[in-house]
Amino acid sequence: MRYELVCGIETHIELATNTKIFCNCTTAFGGDPNTHCCPVCTGQPGSLPILNKKVVEYAVRAGLAVHCKINNISHMDRKNYVYPDLPKAYQISQYDEPLCEHGYIELESGKRIGITRIHIEEDAGKLVHENGYTYVDYNRGGVPLIEIVSEPDISSPEEAKEYAEKLQLIMRYVGISDCKMQEGSMRCDVNVSLREVGTKEFGTRTETKNINSLNFIQKAMYAEVERQTDILEAGGSIIQQTMRYDDVSDMISPMREKENSDDYRYFPDPDIIRFQIAQEKVDEIKSSLPELPFDKLTRYVNELELPETTARQMFKYRRVAEFFEGALAEGASVKNASNLITGTIYSNMNTEEDKELFSVLISAKQFGELVKLLDEKTVNFKMAQSTLQQMLESGKSAGDLIKKEDLAGISDDDLTKWCQEAIDANPKAVADIMAGKDKAINVMFGHIMKQSKGKADTKKAESIIRELLS
Repeated sequence: MRYELVCGIETHIELATNTKIFCNCTTAFGGDPNTHCCPVCTGQPGSLPILNKKVVEYAVRAGLAVHCKINNISHMDRKNYVYPDLPKAYQISQYDEPLCEHGYIELESGKRIGITRIHIEEDAGKLVHENGYTYVDYNRGGVPLIEIVSEPDISSPEEAKEYAEKLQLIMRYVGISDCKMQEGSMRCDVNVSLREVGTKEFGTRTETKNINSLNFIQKAMYAEVERQTDILEAGGSIIQQTMRYDDVSDMISPMREKENSDDYRYFPDPDIIRFQIAQEKVDEIKSSLPELPFDKLTRYVNELELPETTARQMFKYRRVAEFFEGALAEGASVKNASNLITGTIYSNMNTEEDKELFSVLISAKQFGELVKLLDEKTVNFKMAQSTLQQMLESGKSAGDLIKKEDLAGISDDDLTKWCQEAIDANPKAVADIMAGKDKAINVMFGHIMKQSKGKADTKKAESIIRELLS
């Protein structure tokens, strides 16, 4: 019997607001336990929540970026459950009137993964297990979240990873979150079920909670598909459960039985009035969105004519793309600017996070000025690389670092003289060139570069050498 995978993903993303969703406590990551909380976010008697306007705006921004319909009228609900990290014994969330509905993310294959809804809610606190005791840190409680719920359109672990990766990139681009999975600001709950090939009815699903790595999404899904397949092939049945994935052992195990929405006894929160978002405000937010990442990738390849590999190295980091385009606005060439970014600048960045932050000492204007010197052949590529490295270390401009004599051009007469000297000094290389061994010409360049103090154009020198030997 053959089975096919049916998967949907619920993604929780912490919003990059300065304060929490219903109070003025900071949302800063870290801090001593229970120092970023107050009577509102810990549910003390008599405290009342006030909805953070910026949370609503960020959620609308997220919805528009993934093609959602925005509901102009919405409200908050209470989701009732008892757990130590939720001191009110309910979470303020949204149920039947989410802010955003009916969007999608398009995969590289052209397949669209539907997005059912995006709603806003508060995060819970954090349980810390140490030495046989469990402690509760409420710093995270009340941090604003959006929950993005996909349709069960995902058919493989690879599609799941691509969906989550694209979602992460889009949310970073529109500026609503840093989506750092290692810090918990983006977490994925993966729902997996199997059904016989050719049938339409869904199988019983399980939910693997709080996966904090794109690679772990794939691994957890493979582990759960294998577990469910073994049960079904042995004649057993799947129980609707909440699962935990252990990346160390690459094992998946049950945590508890999975609840249904009826178990949460949703009802409208009586402390927060229904709210309305004017269409004019929605239109204003839409007009403020930046060029979305995959539109940018298409433009880089089709309009700027960048090789796709180079375009992919840059487009996914918003600050890198802004720096690159800033240099182009100064008149820098696409080819030289992109080569220096992906070569020299990236060589100073060891991690993906370094590229995401892109904290460099020079401006796009300073970089563009250097690239223009290279474009005009005032400096060669090697000198541009070494100058750029000095700029990155000091924050100085190219004009401050390149000596006037280094900017002086090389006359054709001088270059021809040095080429002739190189020919005279390397008879064996000359013989090899004449015999058709083209790479032997590289031997000549050492003398030429030494005489020109690294400024000679090797392509031009090669042309002169071949002409002298003809």
